[in-house]
Amino acid sequence: MKFGMEIVLRTEVKEGDESFVRDIVSSSGFFSEEEVQIAVDLVRERIKNGEISGYHFLFADLNGKTIGYTCYGRIPGTLCSYDLYWIAVKEEYRGRGIGKILIKKTEELIKSMGGCRIYIETSSRRLYDSTRMFYKRCGYKEESILKDYYSPRDDKVIYVKSLS
Repeated sequence: MKFGMEIVLRTEVKEGDESFVRDIVSSSGFFSEEEVQIAVDLVRERIKNGEISGYHFLFADLNGKTIGYTCYGRIPGTLCSYDLYWIAVKEEYRGRGIGKILIKKTEELIKSMGGCRIYIETSSRRLYDSTRMFYKRCGYKEESILKDYYSPRDDKVIYVKSLS
């Protein structure tokens, strides 16, 4: 990767991250305003309630600008299963390996927290073909498909990866 400066990863969530997350998620053109708001609300929940919120974040900063992030957390009622709620990279930085850096480090963080499995959910729409391929290249296996979950002909595809 040639960026002119090293990517800095941080887990600290701070005021202002809501706007970075809004910009990152909106830049893809994949998500509705409701979905963008959900991403922002998770940041606000973390800022308001800290770790007790159950939402953990990893941010990728380049030249002092946040360009990607993940949001993840333990699935309540499970011993060691985690959800990867969000992984997103600002559109102009996609395809440069930042997503791979984020997902690998997120897996390490989850494992250090006692996590043993990671679940990821996404849409079956063609728009998400590259997203599903990304998960497969990162070692995630398609576990389940819930037909017409999001809307007619838009299934929920669930991926899983074991960290053992």
